Amino acid sequence: MVTRLGSRKQSVFALDWLNVFLADIQGGVGPFLVVYLTSSLHWNPAQVGLVMTISGLAGVIAQTPAGALIDQVKQKRSLIVVGAVLIAISSIFIAVMPSFPIILTAQSFTAIAGTFFGPTIAAISLGLVGRQGIERRIGRNQTLSSAGNVVAALLAGLIGQFVGQAGIFYFIALMSLAVIACTLRIRKQDIDYRLARGGDDGDRQVHVSNITKMLSDRRLLIFAMCAVLFHFANAAMLPLVGEVLAHHKGGSPPLFMSACIITAQLVMVPLGILVGQRASRSKRKPIFLLAFLVLPIRGVLYTLSDNPFFLVSVQLLDGIGAGIFGVMQLLVIADLTKGTGHFNLAQGAIGAAVGIGASLSNSLAGFVAKEAGYNVSFLSMAAIAAAALAFFWFLMPETKSTPHSVSSRELAGVGE
Repeated sequence: MVTRLGSRKQSVFALDWLNVFLADIQGGVGPFLVVYLTSSLHWNPAQVGLVMTISGLAGVIAQTPAGALIDQVKQKRSLIVVGAVLIAISSIFIAVMPSFPIILTAQSFTAIAGTFFGPTIAAISLGLVGRQGIERRIGRNQTLSSAGNVVAALLAGLIGQFVGQAGIFYFIALMSLAVIACTLRIRKQDIDYRLARGGDDGDRQVHVSNITKMLSDRRLLIFAMCAVLFHFANAAMLPLVGEVLAHHKGGSPPLFMSACIITAQLVMVPLGILVGQRASRSKRKPIFLLAFLVLPIRGVLYTLSDNPFFLVSVQLLDGIGAGIFGVMQLLVIADLTKGTGHFNLAQGAIGAAVGIGASLSNSLAGFVAKEAGYNVSFLSMAAIAAAALAFFWFLMPETKSTPHSVSSRELAGVGE
């Protein structure tokens, strides 16, 4: 395994930087878009929620076909390139023509493009390092992605403050070019496409199974429901914080939103490595439970004060929850789809289910905030988060099988 990784240093190095720059364009638009719509265009919470909901549903529709496509094709790098081009064009349109139809359409294309990134990165990672290296590789991906988010959020906040909030979207377009350059540096011959679609290290051939067979896996369905409930509670929290910041007198909403993102991402930078290392030698469920535990606590804490500095500090919990979830979700799906050939299809299907939860979360949170206030909306999300915790705790089984032939020395030697 060490020799195999050593011969692929260029591709692994390019994958590192791809995770950094991809974080800039994948997660950088949404939170700042909410602030832009609220403070610059003066949209109300219901309008913001409508755009987020419709664009989210567009992404949901694309998720499962995207996963199936990623399983079927070898041109995985091309999928990332096309997605980056779509996001660049959409971001420019938001900045140049900020009308409701244009922003709705552009954000929908952004959501569709984003459905390809996560599964494709996971597939390329699995194809490069194999199953015995995937825990540390996914943890490394998470750490580098978080580091990219920190830099992107800081730069976007400064651009929004000193250049103008529309300038943030030109920044996203520029970062899309960096994503394309890094993607093309990954050598396609270094990717084992049997592994990338869910095979095992020793498989000679993997037949891609259909969605009916995938849906017959009870454990996968339970995990999908857990993920839906988690994101149903989580998705609206940061946009709600953005709206609270936009209405707060004094200060700068873009800078405080940057601080919210940076605070969470700084926690996730070391957490990705730590979770990846821990997951390589421990069971999945105890680690995963912590992500579900901090979410309801975070929702309640948001109601205690609208002070921007307090809201930013609460984002530490977001870093813990999202950091653990980002690593463990991919590892659990990899466990459940081992040898099936539908690793990416499962990612897409669960992503679609999660997208439904996230879209409904934004819509419900926006409606509740308009009718009853932000505190009631935060408490509603906290109640859903508590239900997600109970569901995962009592119904989700352990997914990691006991290794039979891998020594601790081999595991320790997989790092890049």
